[in-house]
Amino acid sequence: MRHFLFLIFLLYIPVCLHAQSDTSFFFSRVKQDSSKLKLNMDAVYDRPFLQMGKMPVALGGYLEANSSYFSSDGVSDGLSFQIPRLTVFMSATIRQRIKFMTEIEFEEGGKEVNIEFAALDIELHPLLNLRGGVIMNPIGSFNQNHDGPKWEFVDRPISSTTIIPSTWSNVGFGLFGKIARKNWVWAYEAYLSNGFNDQIIDNTENRTWFPAVKLNTDRFEESFNGTPLKTAKMAIRHRKIAELGVSWMNGVYNKFQNDGIRLDHKRYLNFLALDVNTTLRSKTIINGEWVWAWVDIPSTYSQQFGNRQQGGFIDIVQPIIKGRILGWSESVINVAGRGEYADYNIGSFAENNARIADHIYGASLALSFRPAPQTVIRANYRYQWQTDFLGNPATRTGGIQLGFSTYF
Repeated sequence: MRHFLFLIFLLYIPVCLHAQSDTSFFFSRVKQDSSKLKLNMDAVYDRPFLQMGKMPVALGGYLEANSSYFSSDGVSDGLSFQIPRLTVFMSATIRQRIKFMTEIEFEEGGKEVNIEFAALDIELHPLLNLRGGVIMNPIGSFNQNHDGPKWEFVDRPISSTTIIPSTWSNVGFGLFGKIARKNWVWAYEAYLSNGFNDQIIDNTENRTWFPAVKLNTDRFEESFNGTPLKTAKMAIRHRKIAELGVSWMNGVYNKFQNDGIRLDHKRYLNFLALDVNTTLRSKTIINGEWVWAWVDIPSTYSQQFGNRQQGGFIDIVQPIIKGRILGWSESVINVAGRGEYADYNIGSFAENNARIADHIYGASLALSFRPAPQTVIRANYRYQWQTDFLGNPATRTGGIQLGFSTYF
């Protein structure tokens, strides 16, 4: 850790020198407007980077910080301040058509340090490129395009964090490609990687809980059961209409054999996700995602462990003021709303055919100010209804969040 921080310090020395001398010969910023991504797949490289002269390494990152006040059924823990994440990314063009990119995230004030992405790309043809290393499994849109400064909301979507493990990455390799013709863009990704383990049903949540797999840091060293996780995505976009993405993930999560001895049959899990985003003529941005998950649960587990889950969200963002505000010439004030849902146990009780009610609804309102495309200052009001497994009256939680997120 000390060596990594020292490396970052050395790389940032030229930044400090440039800030004092204001000499663009030594230092330049590659500007990206985060609101105009070509495809969600492009998000890994479509970020603002800092680069010194002709050095091959470009450096960037983003920070999120916020405060929150929530109460559940009238009970509150008071006001809290958080720095949920500080992310640093570096990229390099090693040779023509050979690129390297890494993303390292410090979470919860540095309690956790994760390599979210560290991959080598070899470009053979626009439709055939190789990628290997720590790859981001392309399930849904948020898992690929999750940077805080791109969103008007402090919290990440419920379904994209509690059904799809948020920022889900693994060691693996695969292919990707893209082709454009006039107003149409089509792209794909397909990977084999290490995958899930039995913590998705053996966890402290006492339910089927896919995010628990992120506790298995051994997945960066070896596969839990020797069977690769398969992930594939296809996206198509009309430049003037919308982007539509379809993604699929399939793998085995249990240890079905040990030293050649058969322990169980292979237990599979499957994810299917649809995502769409568009910008209307009124400049209204609509962004949504829906995911389904299926998993083979052993018969010895109770009905509390669901074998099907589903959920999704929709964001609607409307710019209301654009132009010069407080001296910033590219400022935007947005209002936004989000509706979301997650059902962790689709089905009915075997005894009486009554619906299992392990689900959550959420609604959020946002007011955000962007003094520049790469920085957002946001105020959110969030309300959610969560119903337990037995269908008892929902726990109602509401609260206010204030914070900012910025690339640097």
